[in-house]
Amino acid sequence: MRRFYAPPEQFGDRHIDLGLDETRHLRDVLRLREGDEINVFDGEGREFLCKIEAIEKKSSRLAIILETDPVSPESDLELILALGLLKGEKFDLVVQKAVEIGVSRIQPLFTKRSDVKFAVKDSKTERWRKIALEAAKQSGRAKLTTVENPMEFENFAGSFHNSLIENEGRILFTERLGNDLSIVKNSKKITAIVGPEGGWEDSELNLAREHGFTLVTLGGRIMRAETAAIAATVILQHRFGDLR
Repeated sequence: MRRFYAPPEQFGDRHIDLGLDETRHLRDVLRLREGDEINVFDGEGREFLCKIEAIEKKSSRLAIILETDPVSPESDLELILALGLLKGEKFDLVVQKAVEIGVSRIQPLFTKRSDVKFAVKDSKTERWRKIALEAAKQSGRAKLTTVENPMEFENFAGSFHNSLIENEGRILFTERLGNDLSIVKNSKKITAIVGPEGGWEDSELNLAREHGFTLVTLGGRIMRAETAAIAATVILQHRFGDLR
């Protein structure tokens, strides 16, 4: 079934008004017509079977037939991935795969050894959000992964209280001075930080410890940063989420 996205404000009692981008995809790419049936999800976990009633130049009118179960249910684990910025399309790849794996939120980070710098107003953030949307469509998720604007590592780590709350896990993955993942307790919410290509400064590791993060390694293998981010999310979803 072909899947489309409409935010909650585009939903009426029994109708949905698709916006410009989704209408263009419906009309010009898939060449759908009035009377065709499609699935629409709201980005908050709900999905609906709909019939196309009207296709206009900038919008489409859909009739809701019934609410359906999303193709891919959400994991019980709320997984937040904070990742040092990467060059080129490497960050694009991580965003796509993290959404497919079931990450709830992605936080890009400026770190001391990251050589990627751009302004918050840069179009990269919107690009990542579009990638996240397309990955949600493809993977069957009805809940959108939030992609935040980049922020400094110090500010992100400093936003956490020193003590953990119940059922919360905090992990920083590092290639050195880390514990085995078995030290991490079963949690319903995990924030996982993965470093940039250049690794971590000692001051960053110390700051993470001060704010309740456990330093963990993935074993003896040396991985590229994008590989480590994908591997870490798969392992965490397998251990604490719904990947079996």
